[in-house]
Amino acid sequence: MATPVLTPAGIEPAFDIAAYYPVLIYAAIVVAMAIGIVASSHLPIIKPRKTTRTKQMTYESGMDPIGSARMQFDVKFYLIAILFLVFDVELLFLYPWAVTAYAEGGDPAWRGAFGPIVFVEILIFLATLAIAYAYAWRKGVFQWR
Repeated sequence: MATPVLTPAGIEPAFDIAAYYPVLIYAAIVVAMAIGIVASSHLPIIKPRKTTRTKQMTYESGMDPIGSARMQFDVKFYLIAILFLVFDVELLFLYPWAVTAYAEGGDPAWRGAFGPIVFVEILIFLATLAIAYAYAWRKGVFQWR
């Protein structure tokens, strides 16, 4: 049993390494698995026995590669990716706010002081995203050609 230690926060139990044994065992298993997977990929049993031109090709899907791998992509691919990130970040911000603002047993003083301000800020945030969505829709970003 660890002896208590006086800290600025009060009396707390001393550091006990035994509490971290499960984490250390888990880390050892993860490192051992990573080393084992990399090492097993070099075993002769797993490697292909006879190399052929087909096995050495870049793509093994049955189709020959057409054109250069460095061809240019349409900008719409990037726009859709950016829009996905924007709306994904929107949910990242909205979910914790909704849980905090409407949770049972929340601090009524906080709700009274900051509730309306935060609600207006969230509405402004949603309006900005709605304008961005309408702009993207009007520019035809969502139409696949």
